[in-house]
Amino acid sequence: MTWNPFKKKEEAQKPAEPVVKKADPQGPKGRPTPKMKKAQAAGIRPLVPADRKASAKAAKARMRERENAEYEAMQKGDINHMPKSERLPWRIYIRDYVDARINLGEWFIPVMIVILVLSMVVTSVAQNAWTSILMMVLMYGYLILVIIDVALMWRKLKKKLIAKYGEASVAKGSRSLTYAWSRSIQMRRWRLPKPRYDKRGHWPED
Repeated sequence: MTWNPFKKKEEAQKPAEPVVKKADPQGPKGRPTPKMKKAQAAGIRPLVPADRKASAKAAKARMRERENAEYEAMQKGDINHMPKSERLPWRIYIRDYVDARINLGEWFIPVMIVILVLSMVVTSVAQNAWTSILMMVLMYGYLILVIIDVALMWRKLKKKLIAKYGEASVAKGSRSLTYAWSRSIQMRRWRLPKPRYDKRGHWPED
């Protein structure tokens, strides 16, 4: 290798190469180009609505409209538009089974009202403690009969549900027992969803 004393001087006199900047994809000064800016703006969706009160009011209106439609469907017996919980196959089976039988509990409220009125009238007229005790015995006796009737109904219904839909249909989370007895103590014309048949005796298929 030969030492050249003029090498450093030549390098110092050599003009510096211009620095070429890479094109910024977002345009000059870090800002997006007009086309890209429009595309980005179109894809932006605000996480929080501008008017929260109006948004909440609209959500409540939609929910109220849905509930009204579901209530109307239950009144008409339209299974396809009822709430999801009412469309479960074992709930449909429970409704049909309860509606097909004669339930002592469905006259519970009228019987209780009659007994209370009779108790007040008899007590005021006879003014005897035994008459009020007799009315209480009648009231609690009827209540016991209703409980026995519901227990017998559920015993048969539970076996049918397990055989047809499995253990899941009678598990605690399904609330099938509560659903069955609450429907059995309602008067037939007041039941929701509405019974599918006008008369009793239409038992569901096993």
